[in-house]
Amino acid sequence: MDWTCSQPRLAWYYRLVLGLIGSGLMLLLGTAFWLSPNSEGTGTHRQLGLPPCTIVALYETRCPACGMTTSWAHLTRGNLIGSFRANSAGLTLGLLAIVVGPWLFSTALWGRWTVGPPDDSMIIGVTIFIVVVMLADWIVRLTWM
Repeated sequence: MDWTCSQPRLAWYYRLVLGLIGSGLMLLLGTAFWLSPNSEGTGTHRQLGLPPCTIVALYETRCPACGMTTSWAHLTRGNLIGSFRANSAGLTLGLLAIVVGPWLFSTALWGRWTVGPPDDSMIIGVTIFIVVVMLADWIVRLTWM
């Protein structure tokens, strides 16, 4: 089905929001590519001038997001194994950003859904999947590493 012709044009404010989200995701991917992944698996965000992780500093344990920036830095270089090792949820979110960023940006440019509008059940399913992956990754790291 040709979604670009059968769908009505989106209102300008929807296009603006979709464009901002899509370009934001692509900007994050570009930033991750610019960073050098830290060999320790965490701490890559420090290259941006950000402080160390507060959870690690206070409790001396990883938070669920530890290694996320490192994971994206590996992913943007095509190193899927390094990305997974740094943070499996980071790999999942990064792959999603690679698909969703251009999709939302192109939809904003064209004014119509370029592939098709998102389905509510798909959005809920993907969100639950990412949360489960993130929590499972964190529990594994806290328990066995």
